[in-house]
Amino acid sequence: MLAVSRIMEALADKLAIPEEEKGKWALVGLLHDLDYEQTKDNFEEHGLITAEMLKGELPEECLHAIRAHNARTGVAPDSVMAKALIAADAVSGLIVPTALMMPTRRLSEVKAKSLKKKFGDKSFARTVSRENIMVCEELGLERKEFFTIALDALLPISEELGL
Repeated sequence: MLAVSRIMEALADKLAIPEEEKGKWALVGLLHDLDYEQTKDNFEEHGLITAEMLKGELPEECLHAIRAHNARTGVAPDSVMAKALIAADAVSGLIVPTALMMPTRRLSEVKAKSLKKKFGDKSFARTVSRENIMVCEELGLERKEFFTIALDALLPISEELGL
């Protein structure tokens, strides 16, 4: 969740989200999987329970993005924030295992080219939705650029991530 939060912050910067809104983006990334332990066996509820838990604590646009990040909820990702969360969540799921496959198991070794190769290998990180990563295009970002943004966002916190 920390990785997704940092990627969301970086996307807010790239997409020129007003400064006063950027904190919301980071919070959405940090809190979006709050209900994971409760919903891991009933994934249709994932995101819905988090949104309910945070009702009154976050603005509706944030709650909507959290609900929409899981396609199984049936909530349409019809905002820039929701689309960013979908893409950020998915790319973090590709970056971490890619780093763990590096000889030193360090994030600093991962390049956009490495991610491109792993993205194309459907047997690698099979549960990561390549389709969700490609939502970056709906944000006006090419895949390589998106990979670079995400990697640059995570490098400063690589120690916290254990990478």
